[in-house]
Amino acid sequence: MKGAKSYKNFPIWIVLLSNILAISIYVIGAYILAGFGVLFSALYLLYCLLMEIMVLRRSCVDCYYYGKVCGLGKGKLCPLLFKKGKPERFVKKEVSLFSVLPDFMVFIFPIVGGIILSIRNFTWLLVALMIILAVLSLGGNAVIRGSFVCKYCKQREIGCPAEKLFSKGKTRNRR
Repeated sequence: MKGAKSYKNFPIWIVLLSNILAISIYVIGAYILAGFGVLFSALYLLYCLLMEIMVLRRSCVDCYYYGKVCGLGKGKLCPLLFKKGKPERFVKKEVSLFSVLPDFMVFIFPIVGGIILSIRNFTWLLVALMIILAVLSLGGNAVIRGSFVCKYCKQREIGCPAEKLFSKGKTRNRR
């Protein structure tokens, strides 16, 4: 990632792309869980909203992009909800696989629900939606973040705990 120029404000097309991906994941997950009833779908969407709010409150307030256009679009949204934090806190944060588990649950809940629904009443549509959800959640996020967001992120240059966590294997392999 060295040599990539970071953005002071990200281009809108990157923000749109990353948000279309996130919304697609949420909609597909909600559709799958609607097989249990509208309440499960609504609770899932509420969980997704709470996860977004937690990211704003725990990370975005301290980020370089607070008040700016970040690759995920949260930099401009955050000041509408929360006061600016301390940028030095962002760099000092410790991120582990356990701490990002709630974010992965956005993907895991519908997959587990889809498996249960498939056992009860198998449909190819449900299988296709679970495959699409897996591809978008794992592959789509990896491409968006790796190729369009993190690669050009100023906060990554300053210090990003998530970048440290997810690039551990890559750093070892480069040596």
